[in-house]
Amino acid sequence: MSITAQLRDSVRLPGGGVLVNGFALESRANGSHRALLRNGHGLEVHDLDEVFAGERAPSAVFALPWPGWDRGVDSVSPDGTFAVFSGQRAVRAVGTDGQTLWEYRHACWGPELDHPHSGDEQEVCRGSEHGSCRVSDDGRLVWAHVVAGSAEGDWQERWVVLDARDGRELARLPLDSVAEGSHHLCHPDGVHMGLCIGMGQDGILLHWARRDGEELTGWDLNKGMDRILMDVHAAHPGFLTVEHYGGDLRLHALDGTVLAEAVPESADDEERDDAWGYDCGFVDAATVIASLTDADEDLTRHWLLDARTLEIRGEVTYPAGAVDSWIRPLGDGTWLTYDAPGERLNRWAQGAD
Repeated sequence: MSITAQLRDSVRLPGGGVLVNGFALESRANGSHRALLRNGHGLEVHDLDEVFAGERAPSAVFALPWPGWDRGVDSVSPDGTFAVFSGQRAVRAVGTDGQTLWEYRHACWGPELDHPHSGDEQEVCRGSEHGSCRVSDDGRLVWAHVVAGSAEGDWQERWVVLDARDGRELARLPLDSVAEGSHHLCHPDGVHMGLCIGMGQDGILLHWARRDGEELTGWDLNKGMDRILMDVHAAHPGFLTVEHYGGDLRLHALDGTVLAEAVPESADDEERDDAWGYDCGFVDAATVIASLTDADEDLTRHWLLDARTLEIRGEVTYPAGAVDSWIRPLGDGTWLTYDAPGERLNRWAQGAD
C-alpha cells in the first residue's frame, strides 16, 4: 500500500538539517518543539511553529561558553530563561544576558588520560568524545552524562542529576561505558529519563532512570542488547529502538521487555542487506515512521508502521517525487524532512491514496 504525504509547511532554513539529522530539535511533554541552532558565537532558540509561520528572529540567544567546542548535546530550560551546555570539561548554565549561572566541573573528555591543560578554559583538547545534558520538563533538574577522573588516573563515566538552580549534584550513577557520544530522551510522564551512549564499533549502551524525592533508581538494559534509543510517546509506556546496524526495530516496555519487532523484508535474502535507518519515531500515538535503505540500489524509502505491532502499513510517497532526507517525527501527526540543496525544512502529514 502506498500512502501519500501531504505537505503542511515549508520554509527556507539554512543549517536546518541538524533538526532531522542531529539533536538540535528539543521536544517537550507539552507538545512544543524548539530548534536549537548554533550561529556564530550564539545558540539561537526558535519555536518550530513560529519558524514555519515566517518568524526569523529567535526567541532567545545564549552566548556559547566555549566557541571552539562544537560537540556535546545542549539543552534549554522549558521557560527559555537559561541554557545548559555540555562542554569538554564542564557542564555550564548560561542566562540570556550571557552570564554564567553555575558550572559543574568534571574530567576532560579528551581520550588521553592525564593529558595536560594550559589553564585556558577555551582550550579544546584532541578527540571528538563528548557527553550530553538535558533539562527536565519541569525545569528543576539537569541530567548530565560526564566523565570523572582521579589523581591515580582512574576514569569513570557517570550519569549525574544536578539542581537546575545552582548546579549542585543531587545524585549520581556510575556507568560502565567508554563513550564517543551520548544523548538524553525525556519520557513524557515527567518521571523517567533515558540515556543512550554510543561507543562506536564497541556498541551502544542504553539506560533509564527515575528520581523520586532524594532517591535515584536506574536500570541497565544492555544485557543482550546493542540498540539505539530512538523515541517515546505519551500514549505508550515504553520506548522505540533500532538495532545498532539497522537489523530491526523494536518497541519495548520500560523494563526492556520486547513488545513488538519489525525486520526488513529482505532479512531472509542473503543477497540483499537492507537496513532500518537511525531516524525512526512516533508520528502519533498510532503510527511509527521509519526509513529503510536498500543497499543494492542505495535508495532510502520511508515507511509507516502500526505503533503497537510494528506491522508495516505502507510506503510513503511524496507529491513532489522522491525525498532524499532523514526524517524527524514530531508525535503530533507530522514529521520533518530537510531538502539540503534548497535549504528547506518541510513538515508533512499522513494522507492516503
